[in-house]
Amino acid sequence: MDEELLVARIITAIENGGGGEESDYNELITDLKTLLETDDDETLNRFYGRLSSIASSFLSYFSAAMDSPVESGRLGILASDAYLSLLLSTNCPVFTFFSPVTFLSLLGSIRRYLKRREDSGTVRNKKKRGRRDEIEEGGFDSKLLFSVLERLSLVLGFVHLDRFPDNLKSLVQTVSEIPLLGIEFSGVLSFDRLMEMCGRILGEVLKSDHGDVVVTAGEISKALTPLLLMGKHQARSFALSFMSRRIIGLGKDNTELKKVVCNLPKFLVHKAPEKAEPRGFAVEAILEIVKAMEVEDQYEFIGFVVKMGQGKSNMRILAVDLIPLLISSLGNPLGITSSENGSQDSWGLGCLTALLQRCSDSNALIRARALSNLAQVVGFLSGDEGSRSILKQALGFSGESSDGKGIVTDLLKKRCVDEKSAVRRAALLLVSKLTSLLGGCFDDSILKTMGTSCSDPLISIRKAAISALSEAFRICTDKSVTIEWLHSVPRMIMDNETSIQEECENVFHELVLERISRAGNALSPVSASLPNNGNLSSKDLDRDIEALFPEGVLVLLKELGNSEVSSWVKKICGSLGKKKRLKPRVALALQSIIKESESLWLSRSMPINKWTAPAGAWFLLSEVSVHLPKSVEWEFLHHHWQLLDKNEFQDEQGDEESVECNSSTWAGDRVCLLQTISNVSLQLPPEPATDLADNLLKKIEKFDLHSAEVDAHVKALRTLCTKKARTSEDSDLLVKKWVEQVLSKASKVTEKYIEGVSSKNHSFATPATLGSRRSKRLASGSKKLSEAVTAVYTIGSCVIIYPSADTTKIVPLLHTVITSGNSDAKVKKKLPQANVYLKQKAPPLYSQSWLTMAKICLADGKLAKRYIPLFAQELERSDCAALRNNLVVAMTDFCVHYTAMIECYIPKITNRLRDPCEVVRRQTFILLSRLLQRDYVKWRGVLFLRFLLSLVDDSEKIRQLADFLFGIILKVKAPLLAYNSFVEAIYVLNDCHAHTGHNNPDSKQSRTKDQVFSIRGNDERARSKRMHIYTTLLKQMAPEHLLATFAKLCAEVLAAASDGMLNIEDVTGQAVLQDAFQILACKELRLSVSKGASSETVEMEEEGGDSNAAAAKGRAITQAVRKGLIQNTIPIFIELKRLLESKNSPLTGSLMDCLRVLLKDYKNEIEEMLVADKQLQKELVYDMQKHDAAKARSMANQGNVCGTSRGTGEPPESSAAPEPAASEENVRDPGLESRVASAAADAVAAKAARSVLREVNGGAATPPLSAMSVPKLRTSRGCSQSGRPSADVLESLRRRPTFMSEDEN
Repeated sequence: MDEELLVARIITAIENGGGGEESDYNELITDLKTLLETDDDETLNRFYGRLSSIASSFLSYFSAAMDSPVESGRLGILASDAYLSLLLSTNCPVFTFFSPVTFLSLLGSIRRYLKRREDSGTVRNKKKRGRRDEIEEGGFDSKLLFSVLERLSLVLGFVHLDRFPDNLKSLVQTVSEIPLLGIEFSGVLSFDRLMEMCGRILGEVLKSDHGDVVVTAGEISKALTPLLLMGKHQARSFALSFMSRRIIGLGKDNTELKKVVCNLPKFLVHKAPEKAEPRGFAVEAILEIVKAMEVEDQYEFIGFVVKMGQGKSNMRILAVDLIPLLISSLGNPLGITSSENGSQDSWGLGCLTALLQRCSDSNALIRARALSNLAQVVGFLSGDEGSRSILKQALGFSGESSDGKGIVTDLLKKRCVDEKSAVRRAALLLVSKLTSLLGGCFDDSILKTMGTSCSDPLISIRKAAISALSEAFRICTDKSVTIEWLHSVPRMIMDNETSIQEECENVFHELVLERISRAGNALSPVSASLPNNGNLSSKDLDRDIEALFPEGVLVLLKELGNSEVSSWVKKICGSLGKKKRLKPRVALALQSIIKESESLWLSRSMPINKWTAPAGAWFLLSEVSVHLPKSVEWEFLHHHWQLLDKNEFQDEQGDEESVECNSSTWAGDRVCLLQTISNVSLQLPPEPATDLADNLLKKIEKFDLHSAEVDAHVKALRTLCTKKARTSEDSDLLVKKWVEQVLSKASKVTEKYIEGVSSKNHSFATPATLGSRRSKRLASGSKKLSEAVTAVYTIGSCVIIYPSADTTKIVPLLHTVITSGNSDAKVKKKLPQANVYLKQKAPPLYSQSWLTMAKICLADGKLAKRYIPLFAQELERSDCAALRNNLVVAMTDFCVHYTAMIECYIPKITNRLRDPCEVVRRQTFILLSRLLQRDYVKWRGVLFLRFLLSLVDDSEKIRQLADFLFGIILKVKAPLLAYNSFVEAIYVLNDCHAHTGHNNPDSKQSRTKDQVFSIRGNDERARSKRMHIYTTLLKQMAPEHLLATFAKLCAEVLAAASDGMLNIEDVTGQAVLQDAFQILACKELRLSVSKGASSETVEMEEEGGDSNAAAAKGRAITQAVRKGLIQNTIPIFIELKRLLESKNSPLTGSLMDCLRVLLKDYKNEIEEMLVADKQLQKELVYDMQKHDAAKARSMANQGNVCGTSRGTGEPPESSAAPEPAASEENVRDPGLESRVASAAADAVAAKAARSVLREVNGGAATPPLSAMSVPKLRTSRGCSQSGRPSADVLESLRRRPTFMSEDEN
């Protein structure tokens, strides 16, 4: 009775239409589910019979229920579940109750159920709270969804969709969307089960019962593409697994389906997004599918990828990303192992060639990606010994004996100095990977390029350069690598970035100190194995000594003592010592190296007086002993101190050549040995310390030491006295006692020499007639001069360590010497003895007296106030480079101690930036830079403008220092400096005084009075130097400052010229105006606002952390300012154009070049401004066309001349394909060359004019000839042409070449 009642209720509800109420639908669905669960087959058969008569109403009723959006789609999914249950019930007439429309509604109900938005927030909250009671009213029921999907897969087993292609397509699309839609409900349903159900349904669809398997597979591939291209998620894993296992598996037995499989990765290539991260996911998906394909299909796709490298930019970058993954994932890329048929297919070589080509791509982002991916490929293939030789040949390196020169060498030379930072960084990464392949042996130019990159403005590139160069030094101990590393990496200890300083310390500790430690520990067994042959030449002995020290330690130690490296080594050792990172084994190893060198020398029966320790060993020991005093043995120091003294004594009696060979080396070694003794003085026994102090004092009082030794002796003696005394008062007394004793003897020696020179100048003795007596007298005079110079130098050293010393007797002597070259009459009256001869007779004494006087002035402020003007005067007039160098050092020291007194002399110091001697220029630049960084000197007045010329100095080292100062230090310390001084720099560099606004007294004081600090001239060399300075300053400016600089140039240069304030008839005024045009047109000043992310944006994102905010700020500023800026600028250009044309000025061409750039860069703003004046717009375009035609014709003529004179010279680099060579007849026909040049010039001009006109008009076509105001043709008799045109005119028009559109390519 209950079943019959249910049947009656269901039939009645369907016949009545249900009223469309939610309760009616729910009641009917519930009754149907209850009826289908009964076991009474007879009742169900009667129900099917009655329902078949109203099947159309039943299907319409259920379609409406499935399409109902109520209860967030729950009603629709319940109706779908009931409908599928009906189709699956026993003896159900499936084809009666199956309808394509109802099936589409069923699929729609599934999508709507997963697309709910009202309860998604609730579901997420339940996930966060850990609640899983999702089966509430209106909630999400995962069991219901799984039930529908399971029944749907069962229905597809007997309901074939081959007759319903729309249903099949909708089913595939719906099932493919389910993983994506189910992401929101991952907390309340089993995602793995959901993927399993989707795979089962798609697997059923792929059966031949549902139609052509090839067509179905294509539809599934298209539908799963969004999942394949999405980020890392289970849905993507499901799509990859289904495609690689099911579809590709079916394709192995089906030829037609195999074509679909082969085209699938190509389809994904065209669907891949352009942004970096999504593109990476697409590349990974493509790779997974290719890996599942057969080998011949993989080769076909590889060929397609290689061809992609020649396509558009999006295809090229995809090819660049795919190649390294293909090489690393697919087997045997270089054809090392033979295939099954015995063939060797080296498909990887083609990929390498394509990747090398993209390393020179016109797109900077592609260049960077290609270089980094090539580095990845090199690193992967270098791991296999069999691949290394083939890889070397592919890269152009000649086998195992490669000297670092190959195809990649020239590539790296260009890419390491690329204008884009991302490219430079990738090039350095490639260098580091090539290091292991080549064993660190690079071409010298690559090593120098890496060294230069260590001073790059970007932090990441400096780090990459340090890493690449250190990797080369780690693998290769060649002399060139060692020298380049030591001259490039240790100096980074002074970098502003702390992480770079730490990296510098780490690599120095690893590659220098640890290497020396290993060499010291390995000495004993090696020295014992060397043959003992007494009859050895010096070369053989040198070879034996080198055999003692592995890993190039001799070269390493020698370069550590280099004057350009030693200062950085001191800084690094000091920093490592403070951090307790210096280990005793370093000091022990250095002592072992010195001992073994001496033992080997003696074992070869060589005279000990000619032995010298390995260069640099004593220097490094003196630096590490500061922090490791207990690791240095006193017996070792005492022995070598006596040995060096003994060598000096013996050589004084020996031949002169020996003295010249070893004196400088011994002097340096004694200095470092004394420094080491000072460092370990606390560990010395009392008696040896006293004996050593007495010995040092005696040597100082002899005044026969080298200048470098004097300081070392004095400092060591002061240290010994300090350690020997019990209290600080006793120490001061001891130091005072011996300092006064030394000063007294030094002053007597100096006074005696001055008196001797003066008496000789006034004596009337005739020259000696005998040569021997004359030579003896000259030798005696030279010895006395050397003694006097050393005495004066010793005075300065003593004053430095003891500033309170009494110098009342010394200052007059020094005053006599330093004023001896004064030509002032007053000074001559005060010096009746005519001491002017001292400057000519004793130049070393004259120079040394200035240096000693400077040291005394540092200790006595009152004395400094009197003598600083004399120092400034001598700095200007001295003709001795060494003296000028010392005076610059003295003046900068005065600036630290007496800042107020020296401030007025800063311009005189900066004059040395243009000194004829490179050493003086470099010293001045370094010292002033340090003062500026420490704020002892301010960037004001002429100082900044004079520093600019260091950017284009003749010395490469000075240029590098200037680039480092402006690119790194000033960009952080004074970011507004370049902007504030930019316009003034243009006038100063051109030495222009033709601006009426710059003629006031204050302005004249702020600008240099001479032409030394200007780069005058309109020649190409002068202009290129000035432009290099301008672009360097522009690179330091923020976007807002670039726009402000644009406005200042227009207002203070262009407007001044048009208003008559800047005299454009003056040569310097013309140079200023031409520079302004070039600056306005240069790419560094142009600030583009592009909708998409450019490669520069990518670089900023990699370099900085807050790049998105900075980019948004730059775009906002640009959009707000540029419109008003260009509207104020164009009228100035138009007025200035008319002025230049009226004066027939040669600057008109520069103005037109600049205006053309502005018309292209600011076309939208100019279009709005010129919309009301079409005539002016036409005039501008017409004038530019004339200018471009003349310019192109001139360039074409020059090209013909150069081509004729160049002969077989190589053509310049170009991305375009080479043109076919002209025939011999054409080359020899000068008339043809002229006509070809003229036609080419007309073509270039017409093309440029059309391009500008189209951009300005927004794509509007050129008006017809009849609508334009054009001159009429006249006959040869002068009357107007009427009727039929003459044959000559028609023939000229017929011969006129046609111009193709510039968009054709």
